[in-house]
Amino acid sequence: MVIVKENIMTLHEQIVEAYEAYTKEHEIWEGKSTKAAAGRARKALGELGKLTKTRRAEIQERKNSM
Repeated sequence: MVIVKENIMTLHEQIVEAYEAYTKEHEIWEGKSTKAAAGRARKALGELGKLTKTRRAEIQERKNSM
């Protein structure tokens, strides 16, 4: 059971990290109009989308097992 909690926290931390990466690149893109930052922001959003789908499935699975 502890392993599951560690995995969930790791996934949560990955979501937070991806969001922070997106925020950083978004600020660079909006502030300096750097094309590379736009690509990195899009990449971070893509990763964030994958992570949130995985986390959503984990939450649903845990809810259904209660």
